[in-house]
Amino acid sequence: MGYLIGLDVGTTGVKGVLINESGKIISTDFQEFPLLLPRPGWAEQHPEDWWAATVRTLQNLTAKARISLKALKGLSLSGQMHGLVCLDKRARVIRPAILWCDQRTTAQCQSITRIVGATQLIRLTCNPALEGFTLPKLQWVREHEPANYKRIAKILLPKDYVRYRLTDVMGMEVSDAAGTLMLDVTKRTWSMALLKKLDIPLDFLPNVHESIEIAGKLTPSAARSTGLPSGLPIVYGGADNTCAAVGNGIIEEGLVAVSIGTSGTVIAPTKNVRRDRLGRVHTFNHSVPMLWYLMGVMQAAGLSLKWYRDHFGAVEKAMANYTGGDAYDYFSKEAERVPAGSRGLIWLPYLQGERTPHLDANARGVLFGVTTHHTRAHVIRAVLEGVVYGLRDSLEIIRAMRVPIREIRLTGGGAKSRLWRQIQADIFNHEVVTINVDEGPAFGAAIIAGVGTGVFRTFKEAAERIIRVTDRISPITAHVPLYDRYYRVYCSLYKQLKSSFAQVARIER
Repeated sequence: MGYLIGLDVGTTGVKGVLINESGKIISTDFQEFPLLLPRPGWAEQHPEDWWAATVRTLQNLTAKARISLKALKGLSLSGQMHGLVCLDKRARVIRPAILWCDQRTTAQCQSITRIVGATQLIRLTCNPALEGFTLPKLQWVREHEPANYKRIAKILLPKDYVRYRLTDVMGMEVSDAAGTLMLDVTKRTWSMALLKKLDIPLDFLPNVHESIEIAGKLTPSAARSTGLPSGLPIVYGGADNTCAAVGNGIIEEGLVAVSIGTSGTVIAPTKNVRRDRLGRVHTFNHSVPMLWYLMGVMQAAGLSLKWYRDHFGAVEKAMANYTGGDAYDYFSKEAERVPAGSRGLIWLPYLQGERTPHLDANARGVLFGVTTHHTRAHVIRAVLEGVVYGLRDSLEIIRAMRVPIREIRLTGGGAKSRLWRQIQADIFNHEVVTINVDEGPAFGAAIIAGVGTGVFRTFKEAAERIIRVTDRISPITAHVPLYDRYYRVYCSLYKQLKSSFAQVARIER
């Protein structure tokens, strides 16, 4: 029996998963590292912290598993997207990494769009310039830290830096490179036209590979640090979104993943490159060779319910602490007492602005339609429904782009609630399913390691061996037309409030 390791270099820590060839989880480990917030809207981390957490995670994984290290077949990585790691000619880190959630680059996004042209930018990279992407961060360093910019010999993404420390090989793979805003997503290679327009040296960028290629082997030095065997094959891996998709079996057109975590995502693979001309959904490269995916993102999905819990759920939190239960379970039971539609109460989940479909950092959360008839239970259910209306925005765009939707798989914390699953089925007007695995991107990275090293011949073989549907929920017929009517109201509210959101943002400045 062989074993595989998947590592996810996330925003809060490194998650490691060790599985066998049947997909059974043998051990897991998670090691935190600090998040630096030097100024409002800024977010940075020290790459050395990623490496230290990686070493501890790998040591713990094998210690917990108690397996023969000779049985390890390969390791692969997932990671937070978009983060900028700047290295000098001796591969030393020049400054702390600027992360995906950093918001300092609005001016650089505007400059990139002006120089390249909004239409041309989407044609070249399939995406608009957003603060989260890597390219605006690189431009910010050029403009605000010219001395650091002059020292740059190579830039990497977070997981690519960790892989470099494991192998001494610098490289990037297509699914993560797609989020730099410098990749020709269609051709799966760097966009020379874009780099020339912005005067960015090609030498800054490492060679780009497919996710399943072997990047190199574990060096003797890294082997001594981690406790893994020297020479272990290290596979390139993928961005956290594609690794999560792989871990959920979303590896072919027709399968769609809807995730409610802190944020919410809708991921739909496509065999052909499809662009939304308005840039409302992203088009990125999948970790499956010659497959792409569309992705809609909402900022405050599970965060909406967490915000409610933290500020208005003191009783439920206390009960959970006393009983060992979960405050969210109490919320679900309370929300079940009121009818679908919450008697006209509608939640706009724009607590941190919104990406899909509005691309509006000024958007605000709104509880609309409050009357004396409404109770806490109505508010809780309205929050659950409002999040799903926001996810439906992404599905509607994807449907309009003629991407087939055969099966919708639910994942993330929101998939644990039976009520929230039913609300999704009703508002989407589509059967939804859950599967037997919900270990996140690290699990998908382990599968990529298996495909890359030949443990699995294909992604399809891996999915058939490991993944199975455990639950199916169909829409409640009577709820579908009611939710359709409320969804139209939900959509109209943003249009009517957009100028007010902007006005409030100006006052706050």
